[in-house]
Amino acid sequence: QVQLVESGGGLVQAGGSLRLSCAASGRTFSSYGMGWFRQAPGKEREFVAAISRSGAITRYTDSVKGRFTISRDNAKNTVYLQMNSLKPEDTAVYSCAASYRPASSDYGSLFVDSFRYDYWGQGTQVTVSS
Repeated sequence: QVQLVESGGGLVQAGGSLRLSCAASGRTFSSYGMGWFRQAPGKEREFVAAISRSGAITRYTDSVKGRFTISRDNAKNTVYLQMNSLKPEDTAVYSCAASYRPASSDYGSLFVDSFRYDYWGQGTQVTVSS
């Protein structure tokens, strides 16, 4: 079992930046592939970014490439999402998720599909004003 707690959300003007953090407790953090997802009002949850267990491999949805950066610090049991050049369409509740795959390769711990993730945080609101 792992618990995930997000922080860092808030209200920001378009063009601004925010850094989200997701602190994990429980099993060995380095055994988990991690991801960030978001859900806007009236819309389905969508994939934003993912990072492999080691942090060496990342993947992004097209709409955030070049603006968002996912990273992790396995010593601090934390994954981050640095969000720059924010747009009003980035407004959503952002949630981190963990996929427990200790026996997989590093590449095999990277997922974009929400059903691959075993644990979820409660989410943090990000609102971008125009």
